[in-house]
Amino acid sequence: MEKLLTLWEGSGLYNLTFGQAVMILVGLVLLYLAIAKKFEPLLLVPIGFGGILANIPEAGLAISALDQAIEVARPAVLQQMAAALGATLDPLAGEEAWRATLKALVDNGAAPDQIRAARDIAVNVGYGDGLLYVFYSLAVASGIAPLLIFMGVGAMTDFGPLLANPRTLFLGAAAQFGIFATLFGAVGMSALGWMDFSIEQAAAIGIIGGADGPTSIYVSSVLAPELLGAIAVAAYAYMALVPMLQPPIMKLLTTRKERAIAMTQLRPVSKLEKIAFPLLLLMLVALFLPDAAPLLGMFCFGNLMRECGVVERLTDTAQNALINIVTIVLGLAVGSRLMAESFLALETLGIMALGMVAFAIGTAAGVLMAKLMNLVSRMPINPLIGAAGVSAVPMAARVANKVGLESNPHNFLLMHAMGPNVAGVIGSAVAAGVMIKYLG
Repeated sequence: MEKLLTLWEGSGLYNLTFGQAVMILVGLVLLYLAIAKKFEPLLLVPIGFGGILANIPEAGLAISALDQAIEVARPAVLQQMAAALGATLDPLAGEEAWRATLKALVDNGAAPDQIRAARDIAVNVGYGDGLLYVFYSLAVASGIAPLLIFMGVGAMTDFGPLLANPRTLFLGAAAQFGIFATLFGAVGMSALGWMDFSIEQAAAIGIIGGADGPTSIYVSSVLAPELLGAIAVAAYAYMALVPMLQPPIMKLLTTRKERAIAMTQLRPVSKLEKIAFPLLLLMLVALFLPDAAPLLGMFCFGNLMRECGVVERLTDTAQNALINIVTIVLGLAVGSRLMAESFLALETLGIMALGMVAFAIGTAAGVLMAKLMNLVSRMPINPLIGAAGVSAVPMAARVANKVGLESNPHNFLLMHAMGPNVAGVIGSAVAAGVMIKYLG
């Protein structure tokens, strides 16, 4: 009977908390949206599944060896780790108080060498880093996964529409206004006492407005790793909802006549221009904003492989096998941050709300910039392509084309919208560099 009781007390069902049950349900909802509704399935499937794995009680898949030991180790081990951390545990306090004390020391008070000593004790008694924790350390904490995805995106990107119509660069830049507007919004909410966001956290939240998942993950891993899960889910959720969120904003800010504006055919772009552009872009970034060089450097490298025409095997790997593998690892790593104790907080609702505001402002700013350019330009621009300035490639461009066809069945805006769409990727990377430079 005693063995059966021990087996029951060690089961996941016995140790399941309400928060973990809620987060497992959240993971299932993400899987439903990805599978049934086709909302960014390449990312939401691994993120949702990773979230479920991270909240399985007693499994420890998303935490380090030290955290696992603090949660479940015997009292004798806890005392050894306390000695390594330079603390003394009150013999009259219960085990839960001891664990809370050790957790607080690890999170806030202990020196790095003390944490390493405590971790060695945990490893020596048989605890190890969880699988998802290893994925997070290798892929996200190091910053390598978002950069590799940017390389793959660069290998799939055609700069031709942007080079054929350089004016669209301004539309991509205008759409980044949502990032900085949301930064100030988050700071304002904290000043009013509604939320408690630091300036670094506000900057990481603002990047959601660029509708660029890898950039959001990269910036949050640098500036606010504790908010990574909520920021990543918000970024990819709003990317998936582009076809629902953007059309009402686009129609609200334009007339039917403006939406029916036909744009002239794009000029052909030479191969030399396509090869030279990523090199020139990288040089400009390296000279003026080195902090954006990691993101834009990998983006430009991937694009150069595509356009030079002499490394087809490398281009194919970057476009397919490599980006697919990294996407799996990145998704599971992000899912590991969906743990109940960090995700189920009022700040998460604030992040989702601010992300929506950032996305809406970015869309509106792109449309309004196009309308402003029409006042000074001899060649009219359909304002709808301004909404494609957010970085959701190529979904935002497709939405602009679809809304345009509703007003003019003969008006095909897809290639015109790809110009600001690609410019938005560049703009969000530059905005990320600015944030990291001043706040990192």
